[in-house]
Amino acid sequence: MGPSSWRVTFSPETENLVAHHKETGAHIEGVLTFVVYRDRGEQSWSIVGPRDPVRNRLSLLDERGNVQGYLTFGGSGDLLEIAVIHRSAQNYDGELAFVGQASLAAKTFACRTVPPSENAVLQMASGLVDSGLNDSLFDLKEDVALRFAGEALSITTAAQQGERPAFNVKMKADPAEPRHSVLAFQVIRNYYRDRWVPYYKPINKARCPSPPTGWMSWNVYFDTAGEKENLEEARIGAKHLLPFGLEIWHIESWQDNSDKLPVSQFHNLTLRPNPRQFPRGMKWLADQIRALGFKPGIWTVPFGTGDHAFYEAHKEWFLHHPDGSPMENWSGLYVLDPSQKAVRDHIEETHRIMSQDWGYAYFKIDGMSGRSESYSAHFYERDEVRAAFRDPYASPFRSCCEAIRRGIGPDRVWLACQGHYSGPEVGLADAGRLGADIVHPNKPPEWGNYLNQARTTLNQLFVHNIVWYGDPDTLMVGERASLDVARLATAVVGLTGQMMFSGDKLAQLPPERMRLLQQCLPVCDIRPLDLFPIFEMRPVWDLKIRRSFGDWDVLSVFNWDEREAQTELAFASLGLNKDQEYLVYDGWAEKCLGGYTGDFSTTVSGRSNRLYFVHPNLNRPQFLATDRHITGGGTSVKALSWDEENKRLTGTINVVAGYPSKITIAVPSNYEVKNIQDQERHDIQALSQDDATLSFLLQRPTSGPLAWHIDFLVSTQ
Repeated sequence: MGPSSWRVTFSPETENLVAHHKETGAHIEGVLTFVVYRDRGEQSWSIVGPRDPVRNRLSLLDERGNVQGYLTFGGSGDLLEIAVIHRSAQNYDGELAFVGQASLAAKTFACRTVPPSENAVLQMASGLVDSGLNDSLFDLKEDVALRFAGEALSITTAAQQGERPAFNVKMKADPAEPRHSVLAFQVIRNYYRDRWVPYYKPINKARCPSPPTGWMSWNVYFDTAGEKENLEEARIGAKHLLPFGLEIWHIESWQDNSDKLPVSQFHNLTLRPNPRQFPRGMKWLADQIRALGFKPGIWTVPFGTGDHAFYEAHKEWFLHHPDGSPMENWSGLYVLDPSQKAVRDHIEETHRIMSQDWGYAYFKIDGMSGRSESYSAHFYERDEVRAAFRDPYASPFRSCCEAIRRGIGPDRVWLACQGHYSGPEVGLADAGRLGADIVHPNKPPEWGNYLNQARTTLNQLFVHNIVWYGDPDTLMVGERASLDVARLATAVVGLTGQMMFSGDKLAQLPPERMRLLQQCLPVCDIRPLDLFPIFEMRPVWDLKIRRSFGDWDVLSVFNWDEREAQTELAFASLGLNKDQEYLVYDGWAEKCLGGYTGDFSTTVSGRSNRLYFVHPNLNRPQFLATDRHITGGGTSVKALSWDEENKRLTGTINVVAGYPSKITIAVPSNYEVKNIQDQERHDIQALSQDDATLSFLLQRPTSGPLAWHIDFLVSTQ
């Protein structure tokens, strides 16, 4: 039964349906039942084999053994549809239900592939999480989706079946509702490749296990930072950010003649640094950066130059108009013709020198795709430029990308600045810059810059941690912005698990602003659950976290407007159980707001956000939050357990040397704290305690895991 891509079998004795997709291995197995609604109550009808010569449908038998309808297995290609068909002259309400399991492949997770018509929530995941909003499974390795369509759809994680994760699936159809009368299972091959990412290739985590983190000078120094300024900032970063997980110290505007915009006048192709700003050269600077504990990073623009002498020496390498004048764009007054092998060899060799001879480990390649004809990908597609190529049949931009990867080597990290997920950068670069700079040249960040950072994150997050890491540009938390705006930006960058580069003058950051950077390190492993671009400014971003010891949600409720706004949050709209009571903890105010069932509301000031940690109420002492990370423990909490017999809560948290971490525990009113101790049996004093929560600090002189436990007494009243 069913379309040719599916092998479908049904056992009337067990009501067991098996549907197997031959080419992708998608497998669905479970029980089909049908209940009819009548005045005298619900009645279960049997699903049996054909009772007439029509062999490609099943029969619905009523309680008297009469055939009252049929199940047909339709669809075409990769779509399987199971529909209830009334027998002639019949008209009844009922429910066709499927309860079973589905699996796809080893690299599969549940997600949402159908954009909702009305939903204010962006959902993300850390771990193999569940959400009531999900409608599909996605296989990362093969770029295949398995979409389910039916009413009251539920997809939850089941036990692992060998290397393939399995998922529990529940869904139903109502034959009296034409829009809801079908159960559908659809395999979507090349889900990303055929829509948005033609060069689809899963992210290379062997080379780059997590999103790059670092500091870069341009957004506060612009083109004036030399070796002195970079190393002064790096020494501060080594003290305050390196222990938390910052990895890269990145150098911008180092080329000769690069101390003043525009970029087109920089001497980009010679590897000659600006002698005034970098007198000891770029290899020396890379060595100094490594000595401080960072990986050195460097900015390059390999597509053009403003160096007239280099142009004259290699005039045949460059693109010219029919009248012989040189073509120019953002990358240079003179633009290379990459259809020539000699040009590609030069691009490759200069990057090999920076990587292997100088020792740079991270490359930010600029001038790539951008948003206008001034950037290479657009520029090389223009008719007049294509006509100027020496080889008119070349794929110049893709060839450039391949030359860059060969040059930097297979083990170096590459950010495609102004990269396009629709282009050949995918599969070669490790990260893609999302939008415009967070600042305009020689100006502090403005609200429009922060808003653009959030907007581009929303419309490109669906490829983050799928084909590469998203780079929303630097996280700017300096005092030129209000604390509310700095916190909003921290949530946009940190809660999404994208690249986290700092861009402020670190010596000027007060402790509460530096702490925002620290709370984004290390980056939590987060992937999207909404696998499609989002172009509206969604006010609620929901990160769902699953660890072996528990699940919780981290909500950022944004107000993008100037005026105060009130937001109603129904737990069902977050994919949570509407009947479950949840404890809500305010992450910015560091306060538990209490327990809620069904929904809760919040008031958000203009141009700000509220941060909430939402935990199912376990009705016994339980972990609520740590101030160590914006995820409330997603990167730092390593273990939690409850000993019911001895009334002991035990945990392990990663701490940073010299920096205390605050732990907050929910304590029901019938529990009393007996003692708090760390792994070396040192007594810990409670920082604060009220009727609902307990807080205490954990610290040690060295970084690493620190175990603790709390013993409780239980009131008998």
